[in-house]
Amino acid sequence: MNNAKLRVLCLDIEGGYGGSSRSLYESIAHIDKSRVDIRVWCKRTGPIQSKYAAINVPVSIKNRMPKISALPRLSRNLFVFSQFAANWCFTAAFRKQLVKAAQSADIVHFNHESLFLLAQWLKPRTSAKLSMHIRTNLYGTPFCRWQNRTIANTIERLIFITENERETFNRLAPANKKKSVIYNIAVPEKADPHPKIPNDNRFKIACLSNFAWVRGVDRTAEIALGLCTYGRRDIQFIMAGDMTLPHSLPGELGETARAGGSFQDYVEQVGVSDMFLFLGHIPDPERVLASCNALIKPTREANPWGRDILEAFAAGKPVISIGTYDTFVKDRVTGVLLEKFDAVKMARRIADLADNPEVAKRLGQAGLKQVMNLCDGASRAQDLLGIWEELAN
Repeated sequence: MNNAKLRVLCLDIEGGYGGSSRSLYESIAHIDKSRVDIRVWCKRTGPIQSKYAAINVPVSIKNRMPKISALPRLSRNLFVFSQFAANWCFTAAFRKQLVKAAQSADIVHFNHESLFLLAQWLKPRTSAKLSMHIRTNLYGTPFCRWQNRTIANTIERLIFITENERETFNRLAPANKKKSVIYNIAVPEKADPHPKIPNDNRFKIACLSNFAWVRGVDRTAEIALGLCTYGRRDIQFIMAGDMTLPHSLPGELGETARAGGSFQDYVEQVGVSDMFLFLGHIPDPERVLASCNALIKPTREANPWGRDILEAFAAGKPVISIGTYDTFVKDRVTGVLLEKFDAVKMARRIADLADNPEVAKRLGQAGLKQVMNLCDGASRAQDLLGIWEELAN
């Protein structure tokens, strides 16, 4: 490469409707534009396009962009990969456009591991270097090992959002490729309260996640029931996301799903609907956080990190989560971190926060300081640009 600006094409699967998309945007917004020209292709139309327009980054919608990722159950993998194969022919026009666009790029950056088969297909058809963000921990199943090994054999530079994803990847697909950890960027910003969230005296806890069993969204209902045992119905969960229930869920959740109900219906069935407010998908989660006192991520994957947690800390809110990794959520320092889920114990800790607003505020301010140190925009964007420049050279 000569002294000309680096040319990077970024592929985004979410269009602003998820953490990976917003994280990519923050990196591009803070990157040194005098050294790089970036184009973004989004699979979905969404709120991120106007943000890119505001910083003069060209963005295009490519709804035929093929994506797929391995799942924990064999039967589900057989189904989704057969569907992917059947639909592959319908992506031919998109793939032709990608090959042409890659001819004028030094780097093609795949912003999510679900683009791994597209990356594998592109590699023999382009001279551009390929980089990829690994944003999730894949399960240790044969399909996941195959996905990780395909990535290891295809991508020249891998970027992980924490050490956890890197360690998981190394277990499933050991390789000598260069791998870097770059924490996602979190930018403190003032936001107006969300107009649908009442300004009353209840302690409000945001959950910024679409429903998924592994994300533990349903556990908020268990915690609400636990709070009821203490007579605490004055605490409200603010649910921002798609609450559609998969039909394969176990127990009462599955029965509700198969009857056409959502998680909102389930909450009503168990008698805690007065403790919940459902907003649906929200394009501006910072406004939800501005109206809340804390964020909860009751994950079944023991992963107390991610876009929702960083955004909560950037808003100065404490975080309640599950796991042992404490780079961000530190128990009694930046929030509540339990090693294992216990609905009654978590309810008690939440009630303690509600009764001690100054403590909650102190934990949130400590979280803000943590992300300002670890997730600084200019520094983390420079890390990413440095990787791209090294790869191009």
